[in-house]
Amino acid sequence: MFSKKIVASIFVMMFASNIFAQPIVTDSTTRSTTNSTSDSTTTVKSPPPTAVAPNITSINNDLCAVGVSGAAQTQILGIAIGSTFVDKNCERLKLSKTLYDMGMKVAAVSTLCQDERVFTAMMNAGTPCPVDGKIGNEAKVIWEADPERKPQKVKSKD
Repeated sequence: MFSKKIVASIFVMMFASNIFAQPIVTDSTTRSTTNSTSDSTTTVKSPPPTAVAPNITSINNDLCAVGVSGAAQTQILGIAIGSTFVDKNCERLKLSKTLYDMGMKVAAVSTLCQDERVFTAMMNAGTPCPVDGKIGNEAKVIWEADPERKPQKVKSKD
């Protein structure tokens, strides 16, 4: 096969070529200049104004008024409104209680009897609502003789 001398000389040649080889040096210089001009526009977009519904409060809880308010807003126009509505049944209860507290029990019951539901309940209980200063059976006879005077059913807003 190969002789030792041949193998040794191949080894020496490979080793010697690596030792005596000169490295390759690359020298490069790059210069660049950049000039830039920019025009920009900034647009600030803000939300439209907001229509705020008025706050309708009653400090005294003894009032028979209900506050209602609302608002609507578009990109151009905003509208806000508010109002109060009187609760007639609340007024009737307060009037009746005041009359009763003053000792006017028949007037208090008569005030409540202006509501068709109370009127019907009183008739069904056998204690008809007072009318023309009459109570009991005398009032019942007057109510039956003139049904037009009975309180009318209030239409519900449901």
